[in-house]
Amino acid sequence: MSTHFIGTAQETLALDTFTKFFRAAGSVKVRVDSHQSHADLSDAQFGTLEMLLHLEPVNQKTIGEKLLISKSNVVGVIDKLEQQDLVKRQRDVEDRRQIFVHLTENGRSLIESIFPSHVAAITEEMSCLTDGELAELGRLCRKLGLKINS
Repeated sequence: MSTHFIGTAQETLALDTFTKFFRAAGSVKVRVDSHQSHADLSDAQFGTLEMLLHLEPVNQKTIGEKLLISKSNVVGVIDKLEQQDLVKRQRDVEDRRQIFVHLTENGRSLIESIFPSHVAAITEEMSCLTDGELAELGRLCRKLGLKINS
């Protein structure tokens, strides 16, 4: 459904596209989440474990920047993961202000067991697009996310 907003052609197109973008993203997320591949983890907890699986160790600041969550939320997410013995914190010996987060054996085991089904769910959701469309969508999302004008 197109927007009912009456404005310039550029405003109407931008608003209509924005609405479709967010509805599509929300629909895909709901369907991926329905596969329950995240166990009992919040999106931020799952994202942290996934990031550590691929980039470990990661400092708390980077976790917040990559997941787009505040410093205080990062602390809370890591606290909960630490309480579940999924991650551990370690101060950088060279710069004591830096705190790096590592997976524990339990954390690595959990994320390695649930990540394949998460990837399968995403792959299934994206299967309606061709490889070329996926690449173009990825390029456009990156451009939009970084607000690149070229």
